[in-house]
Amino acid sequence: MSDLSRSTRLAEPAVTVSDGRFFRPPLPAGHVPRPRLCERLAAGLEGRLLLVCAPAGFGKSSLASEFCQSLPVHWRSLWFCLSQRDGDPGRFLERLLGGLRQYFPGLGDEALGLLRMRQRHQPFAFEEWLDGVLDELAERLDPVRPLLLVLDDYHLAQGAVLDRCLQFFLNHLPPGLVLLVTSRQRPDWHLARLRLSRQLLELCEQDLRLTAEELSRLLASQGAELDRADREALLQRSEGWVAGLRLWLLACADDPAGRLPSLHGADGLIRDYLLEEVIERQSPEVQAFLYDTACLDRFCAELCDAVRESHDSAAILEYLQAHQVFLVPLDDHGRWFRYHHLFSDLLRARQPEGCGQPPSRLYLRACRWFSEQGLLDEAIDQALRAGQPDVAASLVQNLTELQLLGEQNVAMLLRWKRDLPDSLLISSPRLIVLYAWALALACQLDAAEELASHLANFLPAPSATAQRSMLAQWLALSGVIARGRGDSAKAEAYCAEALASMPRERTGQRQMCLSTLANLAVANGDLWRARGLNRESLELSRRVGNPLFEALAHYDRARVLQARGEVLRAFDEVRQGLERLHGLPAQRLYAVRARLTLYEGLLHALRLRPELARERLQVGIAEARACRDPSLLLGYYLLAGLDGREGRFAEAFGHLAEAERVMHIWDVPPIYYLAMLTLAKCELWLLQGQLEQAGIWLERLAETYSGPQAATAPEFHPLLPQYIELQLAVLERLSDRWPQAERRLRALILRVQSHGGQAVGLAAQVQLILQWLRLGQEREARQQLLSCLEAAAGGALQPFHDLLREQPHWLREQLRAAPACAVSEALRGLLPADDGQAVDLLSGTAETLSARELAVLRLIAQGCSNQEISEQLFISLHTVKTHARHINSKLGVERRTQAVARAKALGLLD
Repeated sequence: MSDLSRSTRLAEPAVTVSDGRFFRPPLPAGHVPRPRLCERLAAGLEGRLLLVCAPAGFGKSSLASEFCQSLPVHWRSLWFCLSQRDGDPGRFLERLLGGLRQYFPGLGDEALGLLRMRQRHQPFAFEEWLDGVLDELAERLDPVRPLLLVLDDYHLAQGAVLDRCLQFFLNHLPPGLVLLVTSRQRPDWHLARLRLSRQLLELCEQDLRLTAEELSRLLASQGAELDRADREALLQRSEGWVAGLRLWLLACADDPAGRLPSLHGADGLIRDYLLEEVIERQSPEVQAFLYDTACLDRFCAELCDAVRESHDSAAILEYLQAHQVFLVPLDDHGRWFRYHHLFSDLLRARQPEGCGQPPSRLYLRACRWFSEQGLLDEAIDQALRAGQPDVAASLVQNLTELQLLGEQNVAMLLRWKRDLPDSLLISSPRLIVLYAWALALACQLDAAEELASHLANFLPAPSATAQRSMLAQWLALSGVIARGRGDSAKAEAYCAEALASMPRERTGQRQMCLSTLANLAVANGDLWRARGLNRESLELSRRVGNPLFEALAHYDRARVLQARGEVLRAFDEVRQGLERLHGLPAQRLYAVRARLTLYEGLLHALRLRPELARERLQVGIAEARACRDPSLLLGYYLLAGLDGREGRFAEAFGHLAEAERVMHIWDVPPIYYLAMLTLAKCELWLLQGQLEQAGIWLERLAETYSGPQAATAPEFHPLLPQYIELQLAVLERLSDRWPQAERRLRALILRVQSHGGQAVGLAAQVQLILQWLRLGQEREARQQLLSCLEAAAGGALQPFHDLLREQPHWLREQLRAAPACAVSEALRGLLPADDGQAVDLLSGTAETLSARELAVLRLIAQGCSNQEISEQLFISLHTVKTHARHINSKLGVERRTQAVARAKALGLLD
């Protein structure tokens, strides 16, 4: 691969000839460099074909031009700008040969004469002609001075005969010649063969979309200033479409008031561009298809046929795909699609008279099709769009408990609720129960209780069985509502009675009761009971065979295991839960997946993997927000802790403020989140040294959550009272109130260990170590550390964070003397580099190995595989490989055996 970074000058410019089609256009004013894409194209120079295929306005030609300018110095380029006239193969080949002759004078003299003598109406053996030219070209090409041939806008000339010619050209391409093609339409070539032989580098629309960083550079080049939220919204709305963003910037510049116009496909310049470049170039049949299907958020051929009452949708979709008409695939099977946001904006806003059908009729047909396919949520959406709330209400009643309580996508249900009249909501027990559950899961407890009270209007029920069923449903709902309000006694009583009286087939509600009782058991410190409830919940979900409930059961089990300090086992539960969701539609949103993802982030944080934790937390927050699930509170809480431990306090408090803002908007009762966010702020204040402020609020929290009248801990932080005690001990230690801190820590350790709560107990033991080191009681600290290493066998490393930060040298010495174990090895890898091991590897010219790299190197020397190193150090396989590459680079070697030998020679290994 050519190394672009070492080029000291630009590649030789493209040949300038009299024919303007060989002129490479300059980059447009304000062009945003795309080095990431140029690097990918450079990696493909070892093959035969570089294909850049995307819809209009995605910067294909600009990227090709930038790449030509960045070519290594020994490369040459020939730019061929195509037009519709080049669709004649003879004309195309004549111009192509003319361009090549600028580099290779006299090339194909005889072939050129034959080509000029042909008559267009007469058959011509193009492949035989090309064979001779390519043989002659192969003799003249110099592999040391390779040539990049650029065919720009190939879609303008594309045709069956020209496709066959260029397929032959590609198949017999001589060494030293590489083809770069830009096109709106995929060429009809055998690309699979090239891809299999790694002779093809392909960039598509997804690759060409502007990234957040590139958008920032584009805005800066035009003098536009937007805050982060506006930039993210602009990028999401535009989907990285370069032309759309440039046209939007032009509209901003033309606004005399300096206001920022909305980014909409039916506005001004963007509308004109899409009309001229895309829509008006289509046939009347294709245009009618576009306008008829624009009302659909997603579609497949069968749905389009049903909506249009036709049978040609599959062929039209294939055409739109081939011609890159702003069609966005939604799955890997090529079945479901949507239009680019701005494209659908224009189609919906500008439907020519007489073209297309009334939207209400299309919506009703879509509603019927979705209902027949069992996709009730989308059928309901279509009914509401068609202005038929009675049809929508009838469909809502067909939702099963498994759909409602398994998916827990309450955002969807509450959206429907806004469009349904109140009279419809209370018209049947089924609707009342469904929407009361939706409100309860959304933490709108008063509204849920009020709606559930309307069940009394349907009593007595027609039969004793129906009466018991309705009462059991009310009990289950009331138990979940009581848990939300922190009334543990009522929640226990209602859920237990509901389980005793509820029919076995009410699987979803039984599952919710078991989950609620398990959460209360954790909050009450009864982890053994919580385990039993988890087991019963998992067995129930497996009998039913519902993956959503199985995933929820694994989530609950992970929470209990984490409370016991079993972080690695909790990881297994989370992974099993996520695996159970793999077979579900990728485009659907699931609250349980959001919760599992957030908990995966928590577990990464407990393993002191902050970057992995952040990535999973952000993903989980996004899905929880889309589902309107309050679990995003946990995500923001953890992000604040990660930033606080790294000294980024402004960002940390920003996360907490955002969490509180969302809770306000969603009308979630303060009991759900206020104490949790206050505790997070106290932890940040302690890290900042604001002890007095932290003390005031910690005392208030302790008054609420301790003593005989203590409030029940919130659902998303069932161990809150224990962590309040822990932070009070930290406050006392930092305030030099050592006796009080030690008494509090010892009492906390005894209390949590009595019911198996290692998570908080381990953190309290580490605080005792710091306390004793401060007092000079090193013997007690050393003994306590050995106990901590044993207690941390479950995988929790975060409790050691303060010890790693405050006493790294002492900890390193103790770990060297301690018995070898996975925990001590992992902690050694987290310690800062030991000054005593700062070996000058290559006469002062290379970097030293970090502590983590030394740990990896020691295991390599023991003959461990990458997978074994990953398991022993609790790091990902990718991270192991990255460390191994860094080790080889720093030691100046290429292989593992050489690295071990070199390290031994330098005294890095025993």
